[in-house]
Amino acid sequence: MPNPTNKRLTQFLKWRYKKISDKTFTHVMSVVVGFLAGLAAVTLKNITYFIESLLERGIVFSSNQLYFVLPVIGLTLVYLYVKYIHREKLEHAISSILFALSRKKGIMDLKKVYTPLITAPLTVGFGGSVGLLGPAVASGAAISSNLGRLLHINTKTRSLLIACASAGAIASIFQAPVAAIIFAVEVFSLDLTMVSLLPMLLASISGVLTSYFFLGDENLFSYIITEKFAIQDTFFYILLGVGTAISSIYFTKMYFGILKLFKPLKSPKYRLLAGGLAIGIMLYFIPPLYGEGFGFINDLLMGDHISALGDNPFEAFMDNIWVVIALLFGITIFKAVAMTTTFAAGGAGGIFIPTMVMGSALGNAVAKVINNIGLGFEVSESNFTLIGMAGLIAGVLHAPLTAIFLIAEITGGYELFVPLMITAAISYLITKNAIDYSIYTRELAEQGALLTHNKDQTVLTLMQLDDVIERDFKSVHQEMTLGQMLHDTVAKSTRNLYPVVSDKGVMTGIVFLDDIREFMFDTSMYDKITVSTLMHQAPAYIYYEKDSMQQVMQKFQDSGAWNLPVIREGKYLGFVSKSKLLTAYRRKLINFTR
Repeated sequence: MPNPTNKRLTQFLKWRYKKISDKTFTHVMSVVVGFLAGLAAVTLKNITYFIESLLERGIVFSSNQLYFVLPVIGLTLVYLYVKYIHREKLEHAISSILFALSRKKGIMDLKKVYTPLITAPLTVGFGGSVGLLGPAVASGAAISSNLGRLLHINTKTRSLLIACASAGAIASIFQAPVAAIIFAVEVFSLDLTMVSLLPMLLASISGVLTSYFFLGDENLFSYIITEKFAIQDTFFYILLGVGTAISSIYFTKMYFGILKLFKPLKSPKYRLLAGGLAIGIMLYFIPPLYGEGFGFINDLLMGDHISALGDNPFEAFMDNIWVVIALLFGITIFKAVAMTTTFAAGGAGGIFIPTMVMGSALGNAVAKVINNIGLGFEVSESNFTLIGMAGLIAGVLHAPLTAIFLIAEITGGYELFVPLMITAAISYLITKNAIDYSIYTRELAEQGALLTHNKDQTVLTLMQLDDVIERDFKSVHQEMTLGQMLHDTVAKSTRNLYPVVSDKGVMTGIVFLDDIREFMFDTSMYDKITVSTLMHQAPAYIYYEKDSMQQVMQKFQDSGAWNLPVIREGKYLGFVSKSKLLTAYRRKLINFTR
């Protein structure tokens, strides 16, 4: 008996193909996925804030001693969910989306819709020092991907809608639609054309409206700029740009360093225990490391560093401004440590908001140093707090335009546009020269699965080796005589080359038709010559497990060959021909740029 739901879906799809153009349908879907991604972001925030509000009273009552226990509890709950329900290793949110776009044709597992809505609130709500933006984007992207599959949307449009969902989630969280679009362009390497711009704009508007509908006009940051850019402060903004660049390099290296440090702990239970206790100790001495840290940023913007730093063991010395500065620098240093330890211990979250927290602490600390060093300088601490965030975003994420427009939008104006550009540009340039790839992209680049703004490289990345492997080559054995080869193989093949393969499937060489041409009609040689005397090594080999399409193309260029054999797990798999590779490349390029 046919499923009524499937029947209705089929009827809808037939109606859609007849009545609605692809362009119009894409625009409608961008609004839908923007709304759904915004709804996921709102849900994520509300669940997390609910958990934090439940635990807040206990933290105050216990004089911060619960900080030692809460991260372990949260990480344990995440561990139990992953082990018994999710049953897969948690992936980094943005990196998993980029991998799906480059290697899986934009297809994401349905579990990624709801898993971030469970694991991220448990991690952050119980004190994990990570953000919610990454999980919100991941959930929205997974919703878009699965909706696209359900409605039979093609790969290119599905990828665009995933970027739209990401823009919708970011717009919903920050109520910054322009920055949301720019983030999708910078991080997902989209071409900024009307084909992509209009759907992302619609998705961003939809995400913002969703946030307003469920949360009202409540903003993450309620700060309005009161002190405009002063030209005499230019040198200090340059100095801040250098400082945020150094901090960005430290942040990135610390991230990979701590993950490497935890690798010897094979058992997730040991990683959970060690990481949870480490986070608890850091939270006890530096309470602002708890959770995301938006309250910390808002207190700094309001000039209330006492509230920002919270109850801590150094309260008796808070009248001394240099103690405050030291604590702010401590947050700059330990936010990266606490965040990465949370990931290493099995927690779920994002790096975007921890980057903002770290930047705000650094910017505020630098401003306080300038104002209290005794040289008569006076700068706006709130402005430096904002621009410090932009510098860290630009450096850590390699996203300078996102940094500039995000800070401009969340402050309700563009009065700080010039210093934002100065600091973000310097931070990005220095960091990019020191570190080729961001935390989002390093592992993907190592796998050859990173999409970039370079069209040629992106097209090669999107191509799949399986699509160009040809398996209809007749193989021969070393022991075969020439007569056997001609009768059993050459006579039945339409190819001009023959792989020499052992009984175990290992390739030992190749024989070209030209190698046997002079002996083909000399029957006296049929039993005297064997394949082993005719064969020779291939000019190069393609290794299925490790060679990217860029490397495959380079091997053809270096070898000058027209056909190269493919080796998988040490055994012969087939051949790739240059003509088929170039034909597939041209088709993919036409489809990509259309």
